[in-house]
Order: sequence, then C-alpha cells, then structure tokens
Amino acid sequence: MRTGKQILIALSLAAINALAVFAGGQKSAAKKIDVVFAEKSGTIDISGGTAHIPVMRDAARNIMEAYPDIRITVSGGGSGVGVQQVGEGLVQIGNTGRSLKPDEVEKYGLKTFPFAIDGVAAAVNPANMVKALSKEQVKKIFAGEITNWNEIGGADANINVYIREDGSGTRETFEELALEKGSLSAKANVVNSNGAMKTAIAQDKNAIGYVSIGHLDNSVAGVTFDGMAPTQTNAKDGSYKVTRLLYMNTKGEPAGITKSFIDYIYSPEGKDITTAAGYIPVDKEN
Repeated sequence: MRTGKQILIALSLAAINALAVFAGGQKSAAKKIDVVFAEKSGTIDISGGTAHIPVMRDAARNIMEAYPDIRITVSGGGSGVGVQQVGEGLVQIGNTGRSLKPDEVEKYGLKTFPFAIDGVAAAVNPANMVKALSKEQVKKIFAGEITNWNEIGGADANINVYIREDGSGTRETFEELALEKGSLSAKANVVNSNGAMKTAIAQDKNAIGYVSIGHLDNSVAGVTFDGMAPTQTNAKDGSYKVTRLLYMNTKGEPAGITKSFIDYIYSPEGKDITTAAGYIPVDKEN
C-alpha cells in the first residue's frame, strides 16, 4: 500500500496529452519506440528512488504515446520503499539509488539493473555566498558542530540542516562518501524526496542539504566539495567522487512489457532520456 510519503506521478493518456501540448496548442508527435512491446497492453507500476523519477516519467510518456493500451505509473517513496514494494509484488519495478543488500536479494529474489551514474551534491540556497566547503566543514555542519554561516565565511545566520529520510539511497551515498558515516545533528530537518529537498533549500536562504546532481538547477546551488565541482562531467571522469549508480530492480527475471520497459531504458532512446535528465547512462550488464 502506498504511503503519504510517496510522490505519486500516475501517468495516464490524459496526462500525456496535457504534457504534450505546446504553447500554441499543438501536440508533439509520438516518439518512435524501437523496443518491441510484445503484448502492447497491460500495466507497469514503478516506485522507489526519487532521483529516477524524471527518467521513468519521460520513458513512460513515450511508451504510452506509442502504445495507448499500456498504462505506466511512476511513484517515489525512496529506495527502501522500492525494495519493499517490488519484493512484495506491489509494483513490477522498484528503483534504488544504491545497490541491493544481500539480505534483500535473498529475501525477495530480486534482480538488479544499473542504468545510470549519478553524483550527490551538497546544496545551498542560490543567495548563499558560501559555494565551496571542505569535507571537514561539511561533516561538522551536518553533525551540528558548525552552526552559523559566519564560521565558514558566510552571513551571520544559523545554519538549517536538511537530510533525507531513512532508506533513501541519496542519503546513504552522501553519508557514506561525504560524511564518512559521521554523526548527524539531532536538529536536522528530514525531507522525503529530492524534489522536497530542492523545495526546502530554495525556500530557506540559510539551508544546506544534498541532492542528486541531476536535480541541480537555478533553484539550488551545488557546493564545491573538497575542491571537486559537482557536475556530471566530473562524476563521469571520476574527478567528483561522491557518486552512485541508479538501479531498476525486479522480483525474479523480468518478462513481458516489464522486460520491454527495462530494455527501452537501455536503448539509444532511453539513454537520451537519461542524459537529458542529467545522468550518465551505462550499458546493460550481461
């Protein structure tokens, strides 16, 4: 059962048509789909990691435009939700921003499909003059040891720390690679998605949090971390090291239109969608 914490993006043909309308009122032509959807009908439900949503959403739109009898829903909830729901058969694909744990694979019989490289960046409000921090400064900020921006060259204002919920792959990556599993301030504010994190930071000029690099835009500013600029180019060449893979996961080997969806994500069209979302596509593992 989906919870109120999930970001639900239930796509329907009506929603697709609304998305496809240009300012002049004309619909865009349906995308060409090279991957064959054998049954050409049915439902695929997808949940889990919120970093995946832009890719899953745009892929779903393209497929449903080409095959009107296929319905695809895309929801968030975080990596933990993705694992639980696909494992319990509530969805066909459960997304995670981290690799599966051995006990998850054993308990549910899951198969995993990494499809993109993503970086995770510390982020602040664009109005904040602090745009670069050392690893030690970041660790102390999130631990609650540095509490005022003026301690690190910013304004005289309290630092408002934002973190993701338990089970978030984005949180796990940031805590392991940026914070080196250091302690967290008891005063940290918890948000439940990359989108919610962006909104919180955009609305709070004294905020610091972290988001997938693919979610950086004019509303949030990525922080240069230990001299490493948080860009996907730097993530791809290894000069930015706070990175992770994004995964699609299924209960057992995928079949039917679920397999076709996964194949589409790995196709040239799917890789274009992944790139446009700000991620680095990877080839399907044999």
